[in-house]
Amino acid sequence: MKAFDLSGRVAIVTGGNGGIGLGMARGIARAGGQVAVVGRNTAKTTAAVAELEALGVKCLAIEADVIKDEECRSLVEQAAAHFGRVDILVNNAGTALRKPPHEYTMQEWRRIIDTNLSSAFACSQAAYPHMKAAGGGKIISIGSIMSVMGASFAVAYAASKGGIVQMTRALATAWAVDNIQVNALLPGWIDTDLTKGARREVAGLNERVLGRTPVGRWGTPADFEAITVLLCGNGSQYITGAAIPVDGGYTIQA
Repeated sequence: MKAFDLSGRVAIVTGGNGGIGLGMARGIARAGGQVAVVGRNTAKTTAAVAELEALGVKCLAIEADVIKDEECRSLVEQAAAHFGRVDILVNNAGTALRKPPHEYTMQEWRRIIDTNLSSAFACSQAAYPHMKAAGGGKIISIGSIMSVMGASFAVAYAASKGGIVQMTRALATAWAVDNIQVNALLPGWIDTDLTKGARREVAGLNERVLGRTPVGRWGTPADFEAITVLLCGNGSQYITGAAIPVDGGYTIQA
C-alpha cells in the first residue's frame, strides 16, 4: 500500500483556483491525482488548471456558484462524467464579511452560511453515491481557527466554520461503514487574497498575528499540500472525524 500515492484518484476542489484551495490542488496533483477545479472566475480557473496539468496530470475546469444547491450537484456530476469516478472532495469554497454582529442583515448572514457551510453539505451529499460505488472516498472540508475561537468581527463566518466541524463529525460517523473518511482542516492566519482584506480593515491585525503565532509567520497555501495528500491517501484510513489545525500554533499559544 502506497500511503501518499494518489495516482488514478479523482479529486474535486471547490474554490480551487486560488489561495488554500489551489495549494491543496497542487498537493493532490503532485501526488498523481486528477483534479476538477471549481470556481466562479473562468479565467482564474483556467489558469489554475493549466498550472496543475503542467505537473503531469489531467484536470478539468468547472464554473459553478456553490451557493446554489443545484450547481453543487451539477459540478459533482460533471466531474464524475468527465473522469469516470470521484474519489476525493475538498470543500474549500468560502467567503467572509467583517462587521459587528448587530449590523448584519439576514441576507448577509444567509449568504455566508450558504456559501461556507450549506455548499459543503450539498457537495458532500452529491459525492457520496460516487464514493460508495467506488468502495470508499475522502472528504476534506475547510474550517478555520474561528471554528473554535471567537471574533467580534466575524460572527457569521465563525458560525459557518464551527458548523463545518460538527458536520464533519456527523458525516464521518454516518459514512464510515462505506469506507469514506471525512475530516476538516482548520487554517489559521494564511496569506491569501481573503486575509489581505482583513489586514487592511482590522487595525494591528498583522502585528497581533505575528506576536501570537509561535512559528513567527503567516501561513501560505503551500503549507496545505502535504496534509492534503495525507488525508486523501491510503495512509489515513484510520483518521476520520478529525479537525486538524494548520495554524503555526496560533490556537495553542497562551
